[in-house]
Amino acid sequence: MAKPAPPAPARQGRVRPVLIHPHPALRHRCDPAAALSRDRINELAADLLATMYDAGGRGLAAPQIGKPWRIFVMDHGWKEGAPSPRIVIDPEIEPLGSEVGTMEEACLSILDHPVAVTRPVTVRLRCLDLAGQPQSLTLTGIEARIAQHEADHLDGRLILDFGTGPQDTGE
Repeated sequence: MAKPAPPAPARQGRVRPVLIHPHPALRHRCDPAAALSRDRINELAADLLATMYDAGGRGLAAPQIGKPWRIFVMDHGWKEGAPSPRIVIDPEIEPLGSEVGTMEEACLSILDHPVAVTRPVTVRLRCLDLAGQPQSLTLTGIEARIAQHEADHLDGRLILDFGTGPQDTGE
């Protein structure tokens, strides 16, 4: 079955190589992206979307393409033909409620090694949108999981930190 075509915003970006664990850039805490010019944010967002869709992922964070900024993209429905790309700048995530769920997560930077990760089912995502406007969104289910996974990348955390798997030697 052919991959669905990426939404229009991704066609403006360039596909970048995805860094693979144990690349050291994957372990650094990123800097606020709001300090970047609007043009640089737009370019980075387009490159992240193009790379995410090309790699077949549902989310991708800037450090995964070697950029040290607090920005990620996600699209939970594109593989089912319902694209809804989201660009998230300088996120803060707050769990809502006490319900958690465990699910196997894959990562474009950790090939062929899914890890069972327990996360809050519902979160509040505060961030800036592409226009620099503050947003406060309530995310549930797979959207909440993707946002938390990508936000972890911005803090230098990987799914390997949540379960058993290959040792992270930091090499």
